Order: sequence, then C-alpha cells, then structure tokens
Amino acid sequence: MRAQLAAGEFIASSCHTRQRKGVKPDSASAPDVIKLLDPLEGVRVLDHLTDAVVRHTPHGWSVTDVPRLRLIAADGPGVPVDLVYEPMICFVTSGSKRVDFGARHVLAGSGQMMFNALAVPVLASFRETPYRAAILHLDPEPLAALLLELDSAESRSPATIAPADGQMTCAMPPQVVDAVTRWVQLLDTPEDIPILAHRAETEILYRLLRGPLGPSLRGFVASNSAQTRIRTAADWICTHYDQPLRVDAIAAVAHMSVPTLHRQFRAATGMSPIAFQKQLRLQHARRLLLNDGANAAQVARAVGYSTPNQFNREYRRSYGSPPLQDALRLRRQWNTAEPSTNA
Repeated sequence: MRAQLAAGEFIASSCHTRQRKGVKPDSASAPDVIKLLDPLEGVRVLDHLTDAVVRHTPHGWSVTDVPRLRLIAADGPGVPVDLVYEPMICFVTSGSKRVDFGARHVLAGSGQMMFNALAVPVLASFRETPYRAAILHLDPEPLAALLLELDSAESRSPATIAPADGQMTCAMPPQVVDAVTRWVQLLDTPEDIPILAHRAETEILYRLLRGPLGPSLRGFVASNSAQTRIRTAADWICTHYDQPLRVDAIAAVAHMSVPTLHRQFRAATGMSPIAFQKQLRLQHARRLLLNDGANAAQVARAVGYSTPNQFNREYRRSYGSPPLQDALRLRRQWNTAEPSTNA
C-alpha cells in the first residue's frame, strides 16, 4: 500500500500548523483517525491519483499543459534544498516531506495537503519515498470569483477568515482526492484541457472552500485580511531583497504598524522581515555559486552585501561552511544523490 495510513483510514479534517523545532505536538491534540465506509476506499482513491502523477512525471519535476498544475515524483531521499515557495496547495499522494520555514516546520505525508499562503524561503526535503505529489499554484482571481458566487448562492455573510498563519497541513477528503485526480487525468486527453481545466480547478477550489482549508483560503483573497497584507510585505521583500531594508517602509507597504508587522510576519513565515531578507539573499547567493561559478566577492555584491566579510560570516552561520566549500560539497552530493528540487 502506498499510503502511510492504514487501509481505508484518513486523518481527520482538523488542520495543523507548523511545529517549532524540538517541540513535539501534544498527544492530546494529535489528529484522530476516522474510518471510511469502504475500508479500501482510502487506498483506492489515493492510488488512482498516484498513478496519474506517475504517468506524466515518472521522475523529477514537471510543468504541465494544465494551467497552474505541477507534478513531482522522487524515488530517493535526495539532498535538502533551498527554494522559495509561492502560494500553492501541495496534494501528497505517497511518501512525505518536511519543509522548514525559519525556526518552524511542517510535515506533509501521504493523503495530506499542504497550504502555503505566500512567497517564503524554505528548506525542503523528502522524508519518505517514493514521493508523489500534485501542486495547485493559487491564483487569487478565480478563487475570489468563486467565493462571491458561493456566498451569494447561500445568501449569507462571508464565513470566518483565518489569522495570518502562512502554512498548514490537512487531510485530503475523498471528494478532494477525486477532484484532483480528474484534474491530473486531463493530461491523458490534451484536447480536453482548454475546455475542462478551469472547470476542474473550480471544483477543487469549491471542495477546499467547503472544507477545513476554507477560512485560510478566504483570508488568502480578502483584500484587507492580515494574510493578504503579510503576503504583500513578503512579495515586496522578494522583489527588493538585494537592497537595504527599512522595516518602516515595509510596514507602510503592508498598511500596518511596525509592531503589528513584526508579530504577524513572524506568525506567517517563522522569521522576522530582516531574517526573511537574509534568507532570500543567501539562497540566491547559493544558486549563483552553484550555477554561475562566480567567486564569493562577486556573489556578495550581486545579492546586496556591502562587504564580502559580512557575507562570508552569514553564509557560514547559515550553511556551516564558507561559500566556495559549501558549493563544492553540494556538487559532490548531487553527483551521488537525487536533489529534492522543488519538493
């Protein structure tokens, strides 16, 4: 059986946010396990989705012809990798991964979906393989349009909006797995993609809005929500990461006071705005060292450091060795292991 859970079992629909490093979840709050009516149904629906992913991505990362759909397949644990997550929902069909955000992390395993609300630098690694997943990159416009239609049809005020926590994991209800499976299966019939892809995506979003991710997705598109303001601040830092950072300027962009920005930014990303910028700089510097062959002084200037010495100190503190030594070590590891690229 590919799934981590016992046959026919799904984690109950309560959602779980990041855990601090070194802190285990309280046993009293551990997710309950519920039985489906058919004890084999949980395995069957996940296996159909896994098969669809494998058909179109036997190995690695695939950008597909279906808008906003990406697929991942990895058979080995690989090397943990730095990357910047964009707003997305990752539907894990087999295996598991760990994603570190600053001082916190989330674990996403078979039968779970991981929601990420904003651009954020992370360290991602596969914990159990084979790992298979389908990713929906979130576009606020169709989601907002669907919310207006949903609230109008139900003749009620908009539902609760979640606070600005940037990441969470939940179980995939069978209806969501089925909708995602049919979305991925459109790759089997490319002629259907122009007509059916947006309809399949709308059904997925509808199922998600009616489930435990609903409040977080409402926060994602609400124009004045804390989540949207923090996403605006994160996007601004991503665009200006190589420039001097003034926290009061970021607070003005997000229409927040500086103390509120600090508190809610840390809640959403696991780090302060300054640490967020530093992580972006170091991630970009690492990619330049690996891909462009530039020396440390050139890379330091390219990512915004005023002196090579400061760059070397912060790089060593983050990655455990000086820039050029770290790049050499990574190249050697990637020659013998599968990198967790775009996990």
